[in-house]
Amino acid sequence: MIKIAVYGKGGVGKSTTVSNMAAALADTGLRVMQIGCDPKADSTAALRGRADLPAVLDVMRRKGQSLSLEDIVRPGYGGVVCVEAGGPLPGRGCAGRGIVAALETLEAAGAYGLYQPDIVFYDVLGDVVCGGFAMPMHKGYADAVFVLTSGENMAIHAAANIAMAVESFRDRGYARLGGFILNRRHVPREEEKVQELAGDFHTAVIGALDRSDTVMKAEELGKTVIEAFPDSPMAGQYRQLARAVYAAAQRR
Repeated sequence: MIKIAVYGKGGVGKSTTVSNMAAALADTGLRVMQIGCDPKADSTAALRGRADLPAVLDVMRRKGQSLSLEDIVRPGYGGVVCVEAGGPLPGRGCAGRGIVAALETLEAAGAYGLYQPDIVFYDVLGDVVCGGFAMPMHKGYADAVFVLTSGENMAIHAAANIAMAVESFRDRGYARLGGFILNRRHVPREEEKVQELAGDFHTAVIGALDRSDTVMKAEELGKTVIEAFPDSPMAGQYRQLARAVYAAAQRR
């Protein structure tokens, strides 16, 4: 089992990218699990046609320790196992601590043993890299962290902070930095800036995605590009990226 955490600034296209990679790898016959670690609890929506999926924290508030995996897990496209951590009630808790509680609940319930995924994606909000938001980097969770960014300055800044957090955990046996993923926004010097960022952390740009109307059309249908437009050039880009990320995550 390979566990991959994908981080990025909010709004950079992280959940869309992770869901399409999950769908692409599921199409190859791999057993895939995607765990959304964002308080909005919408990471896996495109894999499920926007069907309802109770967030782990919401179920915990209702049922406490009596919750079961059937309460918090739903199948998505290609059999992808979908889970959403969720977040606290507004003004009543820390979203980071909620991620910790959700991941610990999944582990205690034996989710990995039951579903036996070949690959697990953690889709993690990267605007703040502290507390529970850093949990997927910890030993026993992700094997590798990939950072999604555009060439926009705020996205680059967030990506650098995420990479620094990963590097600071290196001596503890935590997840390693697998590389950067460029989600193009067609800003000046975009490719150059992201390549420079990768060089600063002695890693690589694993793949790049074009800005495409196909992505928005698929989202309007409540589907991934892989499902809605499987023969499109954009689907091809997601498949290529998924292969590259999976291969890079397996390197030691």
